[in-house]
Amino acid sequence: MAINDAATLVVGSGNYLTAPTGTPMPADLLTPLSPWQNVGHTSLEDVFGITSEGGEATTIGSLQNKSLRTKYSARTETMTFTLQQWDTAALRLYFGANAPILPDGSVGVPTNPEPTQGAFLAVFVDGDNHFAFYAPRAEIYRADDMAISDTESLAGLPLGVKPMALGGNEWTYAITPLGGTLATGASAGTPGSFTPDGAVAPANLAALAGVIATPTSAWTTGQHVVLGDGSKAKWDGSAWAATT
Repeated sequence: MAINDAATLVVGSGNYLTAPTGTPMPADLLTPLSPWQNVGHTSLEDVFGITSEGGEATTIGSLQNKSLRTKYSARTETMTFTLQQWDTAALRLYFGANAPILPDGSVGVPTNPEPTQGAFLAVFVDGDNHFAFYAPRAEIYRADDMAISDTESLAGLPLGVKPMALGGNEWTYAITPLGGTLATGASAGTPGSFTPDGAVAPANLAALAGVIATPTSAWTTGQHVVLGDGSKAKWDGSAWAATT
């Protein structure tokens, strides 16, 4: 992996948003448009976290090799943050989407709470950089017990977001990488270069899939591009291939 100073992150600000299940990630993460809705004020100290369950490793062996393969159980993950807004919408995220609104306007705590279901987006800003977690389908509900422990800090509602697969997706949530624009083209040279200008080199040979070579004819001896993992690749006229 190549060193990329632009890929480091120090969160300066951020927002958490929800939308109906299946809503695509907004084209502009800094100004998400409807139906994306901000959940409100969140903790400055407990910014964001991911906890997981499962993923236990089981070693599978044969008579000839006791450690032939490793199999991992399914892993479920939960994104966590603390909501510091106590309006009706926030209370229903914490106590349940089916929390009733009583005649006096108060929010009832349901005996059989149901999580809020929808798409989820967390956007973090670091100067000119921004970084996001996106789940097209997720369940949102309380992550921990609530306690108001002092009179000097904002009280919070700890929330957990469980990303879930949507339709035929083989993924539950996506993370936007930092460090620049992904390469869409590669020009021959010794070494060659990626386009557009400033594009990040693909991480490895597999990541070159979809990158258009210039020229499209086979590159000559010695012409190559350097990938993110430090390896080299060339265009053989029909496909990308590793080279030395």
